[in-house]
Amino acid sequence: MKLVWSPETASKAYIDTVRSCELFHESGVAELVSAMAAGWNAQVIVETWSQGGVMPTSIGLEIASRHTGGRHVCIVPDERSRSEYVRSMSEAGMSSPEVIVGEAEEVMNGLSGIDFLVVDSRRKDFSRVLRLAKLSSKGAVLVCKNANSRASSGFKWRCVLDERSRRLVRSVFLPVGKGLDMAHVSALGGNSGSTVKGGKRWIKHVDRHSGEVHVIRR
Repeated sequence: MKLVWSPETASKAYIDTVRSCELFHESGVAELVSAMAAGWNAQVIVETWSQGGVMPTSIGLEIASRHTGGRHVCIVPDERSRSEYVRSMSEAGMSSPEVIVGEAEEVMNGLSGIDFLVVDSRRKDFSRVLRLAKLSSKGAVLVCKNANSRASSGFKWRCVLDERSRRLVRSVFLPVGKGLDMAHVSALGGNSGSTVKGGKRWIKHVDRHSGEVHVIRR
């Protein structure tokens, strides 16, 4: 069984998020991630948040979880962040999702079946969170927000997936907000991105900036 896209649910979540986030200046990111999480019918939505972070993305994910009937979890590094997050969600008229305080290794070990994960690239442990995430057997969508902040870090999606029996279906970088770097990961046991036939190898390369897929035969 794989993730199945539902344009109707995505559209409803998008509209509800636009209405809820109209007073915020950070538009686009919240609506996009909300529509994606709802459209993929995500059942376990996880995000990372730190004190001082913006709230629209969290609002969008909470709205998406309502449409899918899924679980929304927010990971914060300390109690101060937890208190601020809960207060900010309340002030925005939203019920707070499940909030877990702790380091990446500790928290991610207790979460499984994640099919939609949003991390903040400004957090030093963002790549570790991605690497430790226990993804759903149906596949998953991974999102790095504020991706422009680590443009020179040498981050590559394959580096956080190389030890899994998964394949990177597609990755794309969008100039939305402060940069969104997204990846769609195959279901457990998915086929490799390269194939061998007649002594030749077909290698698929995805341009992370344009999203274009290039297939080369060697």
